[in-house]
Amino acid sequence: MEREKVFCLLVSILLTCGEASKILVVFPMPSRSHGNLGDGVVRHLLNAGHEVTYITPFVYKNPPPKLRTIEVSATFDIIPENMMTIKSIMDRTIVIENIGFLIYMMTEMLKTTVETEAVQKLFNDPKEEFDLVIAEWMFSDVPAGIAAIYDCPLIWLSSVEAHWMILQLVDQPTNPAYTVDIMSAYTPPLNFWQRANELWTQMKIKFLNFVWLDGVQEKAYNELLVPFIAKRGKQPPSFDEVRYNASMILSNAYISTSVAQSLPQSHKYIGGYHIEEKVTALPEDLKKIMDNAKNGVVYFSMGSNLKSKDMPEEIKRDLLKMFGTIKQTVLWKFEEQLANMPSNVHILKWAPQPAILSHPNLAVFVTHGGLLSTTEAVHFGVPIIGIPVFADQFMNVAKSVNRGFALKVDLSYSLAAELKEAIREVTTNPRYAQKAKELSEIHHDRPVKPGVEMVHWVNHVIKTRGAPHLRSPALHVPFYQKMYLDLAAVLVILFLVLRVLLKIVCGALCSKKKSNTGGKKKKN
Repeated sequence: MEREKVFCLLVSILLTCGEASKILVVFPMPSRSHGNLGDGVVRHLLNAGHEVTYITPFVYKNPPPKLRTIEVSATFDIIPENMMTIKSIMDRTIVIENIGFLIYMMTEMLKTTVETEAVQKLFNDPKEEFDLVIAEWMFSDVPAGIAAIYDCPLIWLSSVEAHWMILQLVDQPTNPAYTVDIMSAYTPPLNFWQRANELWTQMKIKFLNFVWLDGVQEKAYNELLVPFIAKRGKQPPSFDEVRYNASMILSNAYISTSVAQSLPQSHKYIGGYHIEEKVTALPEDLKKIMDNAKNGVVYFSMGSNLKSKDMPEEIKRDLLKMFGTIKQTVLWKFEEQLANMPSNVHILKWAPQPAILSHPNLAVFVTHGGLLSTTEAVHFGVPIIGIPVFADQFMNVAKSVNRGFALKVDLSYSLAAELKEAIREVTTNPRYAQKAKELSEIHHDRPVKPGVEMVHWVNHVIKTRGAPHLRSPALHVPFYQKMYLDLAAVLVILFLVLRVLLKIVCGALCSKKKSNTGGKKKKN
């Protein structure tokens, strides 16, 4: 029996090795949450036996044998120091939702990434080959050119749910009458003004792309990536050929957190893949605090990018005072120590979030509404109070409220008073916790786990050399044909021709009638 087990194990290892591919994973965004997504991709690929080269701004300690990391920590210098502070966002000293600013910043980030010495060495080495490139899409199509260097398929990974800007790379933009922009705070169904606003947003961005931003990206592609392609003796494809050549989009979302919509076959939801199967145990001191919380625990975290220490002083003071008046134990992810803390408040410079969310005594999760935090809350069945700050957080919180497991509190100088009322409502009304449990069941009710599905589609794209059978025919249909503008032109021309012919016929008949009438009068 033991021999049979050993034999089966050896066969499995051989099969895994036989299917191993070389994959380049590109996640240069200097954000811990985005790094978590990249780490999740790498973890699942390594577990499947693939060899992975990982471009990341974060240092990997003791990487596994089949992982090669290329550190691009210089990308941290691209993000302005005051860009991600709560106070600067509240005071509107910087507007990060500007699409032109975002694309410019992402282009500069890619430039910094490519100019890193280790990346230069990788791209310049003619012996380097990859079977697939997986790149995060973040308001820039330029990374698609990396796959052209190695003449291999490309998979985009979207850190947010499917939206029109990324779907147009594999199919066509979604209809703004019932789908919203990723920066929108609306959720379908939309009223008249909301539909008009979504249409205007899509038209405005398309116009900016046409007259300006597409040119910026094309220039970046030609300057940064085309030389590497040409160096390999290949004719560099055009920017449009590259950007519309993706085999698939993998979205960090699932129907439990997103809106049901029509999606192309080349799009797959894998939301929750970054959450590890086995939750790491809580540290003993934190476990003791949560185990002894008889009235439940309020966990407050503004995520990895936003820092509570950057809140205005009066908000920090009011929050601390308010937390001292509630009966629950409070865990506050805070980056520095606070003076005069109430006995029920505990500061965490680092929070093991999955372990905290999985604890039975957790009553509510107060969050900024990032998609990773929202997905983790649904995964563990925890109700939330959302304090959205920027980007997709407004939409995430709005959808959570609509689903019935969340309340929204605005980021303002009256935050403490409104948050106290929200905590009271969520912790005393059982419907929020019940709805969170229902959504958690939906989230877990899948044919396979999200990490397994991700690996399946990665293998499928590699085996089929780009999965051309999944491509939407919409990519090859010009805009004027999609909108039937050619048919409209033909109908207009036919109408005008018929009108002219009708005038000629009517004129001829009238002339003949007059002629006949005149002849009769003359005869009489």
